[in-house]
Amino acid sequence: MVETMTQLDLLLSQRSLNDEQLQAAAEKAADYRILPDANVIKIGGQSVMDRGRAAVYPLVDEIVEARKQHKLLIGTGAGTRARHLYSIASELNLPAGILSQLGDAVADQNAAMLGQLLAKHGISAVSAAGLSSVPLFLAEVNAVVFSGMPPYSLWMRPSREGVIPPYRTDAGCFLVSEQFGCKSMIYVKDENGLYTANPKTSKDATFIPKISVDEMKARGLHDSILEFPVLDLLKAARHIHEVQVINGLVPGNLTRALAGEHVGTIITAS
Repeated sequence: MVETMTQLDLLLSQRSLNDEQLQAAAEKAADYRILPDANVIKIGGQSVMDRGRAAVYPLVDEIVEARKQHKLLIGTGAGTRARHLYSIASELNLPAGILSQLGDAVADQNAAMLGQLLAKHGISAVSAAGLSSVPLFLAEVNAVVFSGMPPYSLWMRPSREGVIPPYRTDAGCFLVSEQFGCKSMIYVKDENGLYTANPKTSKDATFIPKISVDEMKARGLHDSILEFPVLDLLKAARHIHEVQVINGLVPGNLTRALAGEHVGTIITAS
């Protein structure tokens, strides 16, 4: 290890950070998982939060019970209000970075509401800057709520088409799970998982219990249940090699998924 680091130090002092030999030497460094026992849960904005009390309250009860056995990082989506803002901002010809800020504001609102519902159980919501305190919250109460929107703000990478921010709350929650080296990444939505078509509009849609990123792309399903960039992030990840999409409107699904059961669609990196 000392020899490898010495070589890396030398390369860092002499080469461009894009140099292939430097990149290869850096790749040899061992990965460190910061929160290997924690699970990241993304609560859908439009699919769960926007449905109000009927959808949210049972999920809150399930989260409170689940945190007795599991460490939970609970990210929130933005949902319908963000879509409305995106529509207005797009018509005003505003750039993706501005739309990213607007979406972040709505995801923050959902995090604040979910945090207030969980407050009496000692579970707090933290801002992006407050993510540094996550280990303390997990150590004390086994759970914390955060806004799922990645804080790219004006630095949002432009989409190939249109101005809708390509990295939204699905991607933000995945990045948290990957960078913290977490145990699992679970997306809580209002469908059982991935289908061959939109089950809300197609009677012939067939449920897909497990699929790889490459197969999703080959079958044209890459943007049907998760934000497209999530699939590329999954392929490149060092720690998270699969995600599960579950129906949070079915009581017990989240508990079963946290226990390692296959209850929805599992999407694998390979």
